[in-house]
Amino acid sequence: MNRDKEKYKRVALFIDSLVLLTWLTSAFGIIWINFYNAQMQNSFFAKGNWVLFGLYMAILWVFSKIYRGLKVGTLKTADIIVSQILATFCTNVVAYFQISLIARQMLEIGPMFIGMLYQSAVIVIWALVSGAIIRNLYPAKNVVMLYGNEHPAMMLAEKMSRRSDKYLVSEMINVSMGFDYITGRLEEFDAVVICDTPNDIRNDILKYCFKHSIRTYLVPKISDIIVRGSDNNELFDTPLITSKNDGLGIEKRAIKRLSDIIMSSIGIVIAAPFMIITALAIKLYDGGPILYKQTRYTIDKKEFKLLKFRSMVVNAESDGVARLASAKDKRITPVGKIIRKIRFDELPQLFNIFKGDMSVVGPRPERPEIHAQYEKEMPEFSFRLKVKAGLTGNAQVVGKYNTTPYDKLKLDLMYIEKYSFAQDIMLILKTIKIIFMPEESTEGIKEGQATAEITKKETEVKDNGKT
Repeated sequence: MNRDKEKYKRVALFIDSLVLLTWLTSAFGIIWINFYNAQMQNSFFAKGNWVLFGLYMAILWVFSKIYRGLKVGTLKTADIIVSQILATFCTNVVAYFQISLIARQMLEIGPMFIGMLYQSAVIVIWALVSGAIIRNLYPAKNVVMLYGNEHPAMMLAEKMSRRSDKYLVSEMINVSMGFDYITGRLEEFDAVVICDTPNDIRNDILKYCFKHSIRTYLVPKISDIIVRGSDNNELFDTPLITSKNDGLGIEKRAIKRLSDIIMSSIGIVIAAPFMIITALAIKLYDGGPILYKQTRYTIDKKEFKLLKFRSMVVNAESDGVARLASAKDKRITPVGKIIRKIRFDELPQLFNIFKGDMSVVGPRPERPEIHAQYEKEMPEFSFRLKVKAGLTGNAQVVGKYNTTPYDKLKLDLMYIEKYSFAQDIMLILKTIKIIFMPEESTEGIKEGQATAEITKKETEVKDNGKT
């Protein structure tokens, strides 16, 4: 790909996004002017209207960024459509309550509903047309993958092959070929992927790519994630990177606990009707227990009883073997299939959160038996227990049910090292999207497996015994 052409991609995407946001805001504007403004005691004039439209577009942009609905050329078209429709819906909810407050009464919701239908059609057309244009202007990048460990590299190459519109892995080179051979080949490609390589040659390749302005995709090691969460410091004229490595500070824990109590309380009230319906469906199907209690680990390896609506047959693990659900697990009941797909089986964990065993956002709690299996092959797996377990989290939103434990660990560490209350809110909002696209996150493990795939081949390449 012409690298000069690539420089203008951001401008093209910005204009493309601006066209959509303006189009959607105009739809809201038509509804406001022709219906809602006329109902106001004191109708808005020109300046007031422009302020309202500007605020609407700003809120729409925020939700679009959260749900990544503007990522044309990065996400699949279906994902963009669902993401942007969800972002627009959230914006319209905020706008409806906003104009109701201005009117000092709850206004008729019909016009907003009609506007949402029109906006949804606009989003579908925009996603299809923009996607086709961007793919034509910017075809898949010709990529070379450098690796030290073949197993994780092959897994990554297989994932990238699913996005043939974005990546074309033309060649895979083992770093044992040497620095001179590798750098002699890099100019033939648009980008390089560095996956699980020893630190010495990895650092040299990174510097070479930086010097020659070669796009680089780096699969981070655990040590990279720890460094990314560090603070910049100076000792006189010597730069330092400070890693506190103590989890969340006392002030962050206090804010997190307070927000957990508030959000779980609200969640229990809102979810109560759905929990009652789910409980009745489970009981009426086979007369068995409604809830399923399971021992899990939370912060500092403390054990607690996690609550779930039972989605499997009674005595699903009568053989005494702890195992995750497989892609076509026969133990899952018909009711269970439905509540697992829409995540209703997780609702009782709101009580775990209120009690203090869990947090709304955090690493997914593992069973002691499965945790022990992962920790045996990967001692760093216990790093994720520096914070409370969560109902949702970075690994749950980004990953899938069968995402490898090593990748889950890295996703969880990214959350822990970069924790903020704002990040919690964003992950909660992103969790809503999973309900509308369950196939993106509920894929089970392969038949015959008890846990997600993990082998020694999956851990990092070692440099003299250190990662």
